[in-house]
Amino acid sequence: MIAIVDYGMGNLRSVQKAFEYLGYDAAITDQSSALADASHIVLPGVGAFQDAISALKEKQLDFYIKKEISKGKPFLGICLGMQMLFDKSLEDGEFEGLGIIGGEVVRFNTDLKIPHIGWNTLFYNKRTRLFDGIDDNNFYFVHSYHAAKVRSEDVETTCVYGYEFVASVNKENVWGVQFHPEKSGDTGLKLLKNFGEIK
Repeated sequence: MIAIVDYGMGNLRSVQKAFEYLGYDAAITDQSSALADASHIVLPGVGAFQDAISALKEKQLDFYIKKEISKGKPFLGICLGMQMLFDKSLEDGEFEGLGIIGGEVVRFNTDLKIPHIGWNTLFYNKRTRLFDGIDDNNFYFVHSYHAAKVRSEDVETTCVYGYEFVASVNKENVWGVQFHPEKSGDTGLKLLKNFGEIK
């Protein structure tokens, strides 16, 4: 079973529907027992960093997420869910993240329209199983903030919007994607299928 973490925010149902379309049993849950029983964990996210990380901690989901990751369980953070993996965010202040991957979250510093909305192309820094068989590197983005000061070895892909930024990360059994695979057509579904197949 794929556990989709419910902390009261985010496009949970659309992520669940994408996994169900692919034939996976996917449950939206805020229960530690469900996270423990799951084969994979997904942390989606839409909204403000402070609200999201506060909601996670209020439910003690931060503790249980880290506990399951430490067991080697495949984990995927999507959009704001990826941003929460880092040490801190500078969105409307300074707020501590989960600290699973080193780095911080900053606002786009460009004259281009913010938020960055639409399809954009990924460039590989490394390639893991998450991107197996994916030849179309275009994915759908909606965000005003992005990861910075990330170690090169943790960066899987980058993208360009005014300048190069981190589009996805990987550290051992943890992946994070700034784009929305559930909104990225067949290519996004292929990525989610790849994640579901990771053991």
